Amino acid sequence: MKYQWFISPNTQFCELPEPILLESGEMLGNVQVGYRTWGKLNAARDNAVVICHALTGWADADEWWEPLFGPGRAFDPEQDFIICSNVLGSCYGTTGPTSVNPATGCPYGPDFPRITIRDMVRVQAALLEVLGVEQIKLVVGGSLGGMQVLEWAILYADKVEAIASIAASGRHSAWCIGLSEAQRQAIYADPNWRGGLYTIDEPPAAGLAAARMMAMCTYRAWGSFEQRFSRTVQEDGRLAIASYLQHQGDKLVKRFDANTYITLTQAMDTHDLSRGLEDYYKVLARISQPASIVAIDSDLLYPPTEQQELATYMPNAQLSWLHSPHGHDAFLIDMEELNAILVNFRHEQLKRHRSNSRVNGLAPVVRRSPFLF
Repeated sequence: MKYQWFISPNTQFCELPEPILLESGEMLGNVQVGYRTWGKLNAARDNAVVICHALTGWADADEWWEPLFGPGRAFDPEQDFIICSNVLGSCYGTTGPTSVNPATGCPYGPDFPRITIRDMVRVQAALLEVLGVEQIKLVVGGSLGGMQVLEWAILYADKVEAIASIAASGRHSAWCIGLSEAQRQAIYADPNWRGGLYTIDEPPAAGLAAARMMAMCTYRAWGSFEQRFSRTVQEDGRLAIASYLQHQGDKLVKRFDANTYITLTQAMDTHDLSRGLEDYYKVLARISQPASIVAIDSDLLYPPTEQQELATYMPNAQLSWLHSPHGHDAFLIDMEELNAILVNFRHEQLKRHRSNSRVNGLAPVVRRSPFLF
């Protein structure tokens, strides 16, 4: 795998024992999952915390969310068994377009099957089954990760005790779908795209870089760019903001695959919690777990109105605000503030659990059953 160099040596790999039935109806076998863990699974097998990463993320959550890890922090390895796995369809250890198709002996490339957020979550659930997890204290994630969190709450309601969805919506808007389609078209327009049948030596680098530059403009906000760059001109004569965007495009090309970008953005476009179920608001009303819904006041990509809608219709949800000039990416920038929100939410959950235990005279008994996928 070309991108193996980017995968941490601490990453573990699990080949799932059974094929995964995708929402498309296709069976996907020989699924490998790259994942990281911190802490230990307790004897009751009920202290798991699942972290779900964003679009171009990977399993090393202690790198991109480092300030949230540690004693007294949102994720405490002394108390929690923390799991973060690379999503299905990615290129950092989990089966995706860069993986070898066992039927052909060649990488899947553009022939990798269409997948959805639900498919990603079912793969994660299968991994947790292998790891012996029986109950999850918290599922948490931002952006694409937040979408997975919401699907976890519906698909495995009897297993998930609480959720925290950050800067995400319950269904992908026309705004987000349109932006993703524009990015995909930039990749398709690259002469090296070749219908997705490009070579390792000649990838559609210009197209992928342009897609990333577009995305970066939606991940930040007017105030963030103005504060950092304004109209500053560098010594080489280039505007600082233009140089920054080109740098971000080049960085992604070196660490990410174009077919993977297509696969994951298309999966995000399918995101709709009510798809195949019932009325959207009735589905939200079924999410009964205590939920922290975090909105970023400057988010242009997933505007706060979408998080307010979630918090309004989910019966046990509380809306928290991450105030930042940095836009959507604030959940990866203003991490001390985010940590405080999550720590407060977890403390409230612990108090509620202890209160319930006192009322009942003993700890609640939970019937254990395997994850179904």
